[in-house]
Amino acid sequence: MQWTLVIPLKPLALAKSRLADTATDGLRPGLALAFAEDTVSAALASPAVRDVAVVTDDALAGRVLAALGARIVDDEPRGGLNAALAHGAAAVRAFRPDSPLAALNADLPALRPSELARVLDAAAEFPRSFLPDAATTGTTLLAVAAGRELLPAFGVDSRARHRFSGAVELRPEGVDSVRQDVDTGEDLRAALSLGVGPRTAAAAARLLIPGQ
Repeated sequence: MQWTLVIPLKPLALAKSRLADTATDGLRPGLALAFAEDTVSAALASPAVRDVAVVTDDALAGRVLAALGARIVDDEPRGGLNAALAHGAAAVRAFRPDSPLAALNADLPALRPSELARVLDAAAEFPRSFLPDAATTGTTLLAVAAGRELLPAFGVDSRARHRFSGAVELRPEGVDSVRQDVDTGEDLRAALSLGVGPRTAAAAARLLIPGQ
Protein backbone atom coordinates (compact mmCIF):
# COMPACT_ATOMS: atom_id res chain seq x y z
CA MET A 1 0.00 0.00 0.00
CA GLN A 2 1.25 3.46 -0.90
CA TRP A 3 0.04 6.66 0.70
CA THR A 4 -0.46 10.26 -0.30
CA LEU A 5 0.74 12.67 2.37
CA VAL A 6 -0.67 16.12 3.08
CA ILE A 7 1.86 18.46 4.70
CA PRO A 8 0.74 21.92 5.86
CA LEU A 9 3.20 24.82 5.98
CA LYS A 10 2.34 28.30 7.18
CA PRO A 11 4.05 31.37 5.65
CA LEU A 12 7.72 31.18 6.58
CA ALA A 13 7.74 34.67 8.12
CA LEU A 14 5.19 33.47 10.68
CA ALA A 15 6.69 30.05 11.35
CA LYS A 16 8.46 28.76 14.44
CA SER A 17 7.94 31.72 16.77
CA ARG A 18 8.63 29.43 19.75
CA LEU A 19 12.22 29.08 18.53
CA ALA A 20 12.85 32.72 19.45
CA ASP A 21 15.16 31.65 22.29
CA THR A 22 17.33 29.74 19.81
CA ALA A 23 17.07 31.51 16.45
CA THR A 24 16.68 35.19 15.60
CA ASP A 25 13.83 36.60 13.53
CA GLY A 26 16.16 36.63 10.53
CA LEU A 27 17.07 32.95 10.86
CA ARG A 28 13.74 31.36 11.75
CA PRO A 29 12.16 31.48 8.26
CA GLY A 30 15.17 29.73 6.76
CA LEU A 31 15.15 27.18 9.54
CA ALA A 32 11.43 26.46 9.00
CA LEU A 33 12.04 25.99 5.27
CA ALA A 34 14.96 23.66 5.98
CA PHE A 35 12.74 21.55 8.26
CA ALA A 36 10.13 21.31 5.52
CA GLU A 37 12.68 20.46 2.83
CA ASP A 38 14.15 17.61 4.87
CA THR A 39 10.68 16.38 5.83
CA VAL A 40 9.42 16.35 2.24
CA SER A 41 12.62 14.76 0.89
CA ALA A 42 12.51 11.95 3.45
CA ALA A 43 8.79 11.41 2.91
CA LEU A 44 9.19 11.12 -0.85
CA ALA A 45 12.01 8.63 -0.32
CA SER A 46 9.82 6.33 1.77
CA PRO A 47 8.68 3.15 0.01
CA ALA A 48 5.23 3.59 1.57
CA VAL A 49 4.67 7.03 0.01
CA ARG A 50 3.30 7.56 -3.50
CA ASP A 51 3.29 11.36 -3.45
CA VAL A 52 3.23 14.44 -1.22
CA ALA A 53 0.93 17.46 -1.33
CA VAL A 54 2.11 20.57 0.53
CA VAL A 55 -0.56 23.09 1.51
CA THR A 56 1.01 26.55 1.64
CA ASP A 57 0.63 30.14 0.53
CA ASP A 58 4.34 30.85 0.85
CA ALA A 59 5.69 31.46 -2.66
CA LEU A 60 9.31 30.64 -1.83
CA ALA A 61 8.43 27.45 0.02
CA GLY A 62 6.13 26.44 -2.80
CA ARG A 63 8.86 26.81 -5.41
CA VAL A 64 11.49 25.01 -3.34
CA LEU A 65 9.28 22.10 -2.30
CA ALA A 66 7.82 21.70 -5.80
CA ALA A 67 11.38 21.33 -7.07
CA LEU A 68 11.79 18.42 -4.67
CA GLY A 69 8.76 16.69 -6.20
CA ALA A 70 5.89 17.85 -3.97
CA ARG A 71 2.52 18.90 -5.37
CA ILE A 72 1.68 22.40 -4.09
CA VAL A 73 -1.88 23.19 -2.99
CA ASP A 74 -2.77 26.82 -2.25
CA ASP A 75 -4.11 27.40 1.25
CA GLU A 76 -7.38 28.84 0.03
CA PRO A 77 -9.28 28.67 3.35
CA ARG A 78 -6.56 30.59 5.22
CA GLY A 79 -8.30 29.43 8.36
CA GLY A 80 -5.44 27.80 10.24
CA LEU A 81 -3.86 24.39 10.39
CA ASN A 82 -6.92 22.14 10.47
CA ALA A 83 -8.71 24.06 7.72
CA ALA A 84 -5.58 23.81 5.57
CA LEU A 85 -5.40 20.06 6.14
CA ALA A 86 -9.06 19.51 5.33
CA HIS A 87 -8.62 21.56 2.14
CA GLY A 88 -5.47 19.64 1.23
CA ALA A 89 -7.19 16.31 1.83
CA ALA A 90 -10.07 17.33 -0.45
CA ALA A 91 -7.60 18.36 -3.15
CA VAL A 92 -5.79 15.03 -2.85
CA ARG A 93 -9.03 13.07 -3.07
CA ALA A 94 -9.84 14.92 -6.30
CA PHE A 95 -6.88 13.31 -8.06
CA ARG A 96 -6.26 10.27 -5.80
CA PRO A 97 -9.81 9.17 -4.83
CA ASP A 98 -8.76 5.62 -3.96
CA SER A 99 -5.56 6.43 -2.06
CA PRO A 100 -5.15 6.26 1.69
CA LEU A 101 -3.89 9.60 2.94
CA ALA A 102 -2.08 10.94 5.95
CA ALA A 103 -1.46 14.40 7.36
CA LEU A 104 2.18 14.85 8.37
CA ASN A 105 3.87 17.71 10.19
CA ALA A 106 6.30 19.84 8.19
CA ASP A 107 8.80 20.08 11.06
CA LEU A 108 10.28 16.59 11.20
CA PRO A 109 13.89 17.30 10.13
CA ALA A 110 15.21 13.97 11.44
CA LEU A 111 12.59 11.94 9.53
CA ARG A 112 13.77 8.53 8.31
CA PRO A 113 12.00 7.05 5.26
CA SER A 114 12.04 3.54 6.74
CA GLU A 115 10.54 4.70 10.05
CA LEU A 116 7.79 6.58 8.23
CA ALA A 117 7.04 3.40 6.28
CA ARG A 118 6.77 1.49 9.56
CA VAL A 119 4.23 3.98 10.89
CA LEU A 120 2.18 3.95 7.69
CA ASP A 121 2.21 0.15 7.58
CA ALA A 122 0.79 0.17 11.11
CA ALA A 123 -1.81 2.77 10.10
CA ALA A 124 -2.97 0.56 7.23
CA GLU A 125 -4.59 -1.73 9.79
CA PHE A 126 -7.13 0.90 10.87
CA PRO A 127 -9.73 3.17 9.24
CA ARG A 128 -8.32 6.23 11.05
CA SER A 129 -5.27 6.46 13.29
CA PHE A 130 -2.61 8.83 14.58
CA LEU A 131 0.92 8.96 15.97
CA PRO A 132 1.61 11.05 19.09
CA ASP A 133 4.60 13.37 19.14
CA ALA A 134 7.70 12.98 21.29
CA ALA A 135 6.23 15.29 23.94
CA THR A 136 3.24 12.85 24.17
CA THR A 137 0.61 15.62 24.04
CA GLY A 138 0.57 16.41 20.32
CA THR A 139 0.29 14.56 17.01
CA THR A 140 2.75 14.29 14.14
CA LEU A 141 0.73 12.05 11.79
CA LEU A 142 -2.98 11.41 11.23
CA ALA A 143 -3.90 8.70 8.74
CA VAL A 144 -7.12 7.56 7.10
CA ALA A 145 -8.06 4.78 4.73
CA ALA A 146 -9.43 5.47 1.26
CA GLY A 147 -12.93 6.90 1.43
CA ARG A 148 -12.57 8.08 5.04
CA GLU A 149 -12.60 11.69 6.19
CA LEU A 150 -9.42 13.03 7.75
CA LEU A 151 -11.18 15.12 10.45
CA PRO A 152 -7.96 16.77 11.69
CA ALA A 153 -7.83 18.08 15.26
CA PHE A 154 -4.27 19.36 15.43
CA GLY A 155 -3.21 22.01 17.91
CA VAL A 156 -3.01 22.07 21.70
CA ASP A 157 -3.61 18.61 23.23
CA SER A 158 -4.23 17.08 19.82
CA ARG A 159 -3.32 13.62 21.09
CA ALA A 160 -6.29 13.68 23.46
CA ARG A 161 -8.57 15.22 20.86
CA HIS A 162 -7.67 12.67 18.19
CA ARG A 163 -8.25 9.84 20.65
CA PHE A 164 -11.58 11.35 21.69
CA SER A 165 -12.59 11.59 18.02
CA GLY A 166 -12.19 7.83 17.66
CA ALA A 167 -8.81 7.63 15.93
CA VAL A 168 -6.63 4.70 17.01
CA GLU A 169 -3.34 5.64 18.65
CA LEU A 170 -0.41 3.98 16.88
CA ARG A 171 2.41 2.58 19.01
CA PRO A 172 5.06 1.13 16.71
CA GLU A 173 8.55 0.87 18.17
CA GLY A 174 11.65 2.50 16.77
CA VAL A 175 10.00 5.47 15.06
CA ASP A 176 11.51 8.35 17.04
CA SER A 177 12.25 10.32 13.89
CA VAL A 178 8.54 10.43 12.99
CA ARG A 179 7.60 11.65 16.46
CA GLN A 180 10.27 14.34 16.89
CA ASP A 181 8.72 17.55 15.65
CA VAL A 182 10.46 20.84 16.38
CA ASP A 183 8.72 23.73 18.12
CA THR A 184 11.31 24.77 20.71
CA GLY A 185 15.07 24.93 21.10
CA GLU A 186 14.92 21.79 23.20
CA ASP A 187 13.07 20.01 20.39
CA LEU A 188 15.73 21.10 17.92
CA ARG A 189 18.48 19.72 20.11
CA ALA A 190 16.60 16.41 20.34
CA ALA A 191 16.24 16.29 16.56
CA LEU A 192 19.92 17.08 16.09
CA SER A 193 20.81 14.21 18.42
CA LEU A 194 18.78 11.84 16.20
CA GLY A 195 20.52 13.15 13.09
CA VAL A 196 18.80 15.68 10.86
CA GLY A 197 18.70 16.08 7.09
CA PRO A 198 21.29 18.15 5.20
CA ARG A 199 19.27 21.38 4.92
CA THR A 200 18.52 21.49 8.64
CA ALA A 201 22.10 20.59 9.49
CA ALA A 202 23.35 23.51 7.39
CA ALA A 203 20.80 25.91 8.87
CA ALA A 204 21.48 24.76 12.44
CA ALA A 205 25.21 25.26 11.93
CA ARG A 206 24.50 29.00 11.88
CA LEU A 207 23.03 28.80 15.39
CA LEU A 208 25.03 28.75 18.59
CA ILE A 209 23.73 25.51 20.10
CA PRO A 210 25.81 24.11 22.99
CA GLY A 211 27.08 20.63 22.29
CA GLN A 212 26.51 20.82 18.52
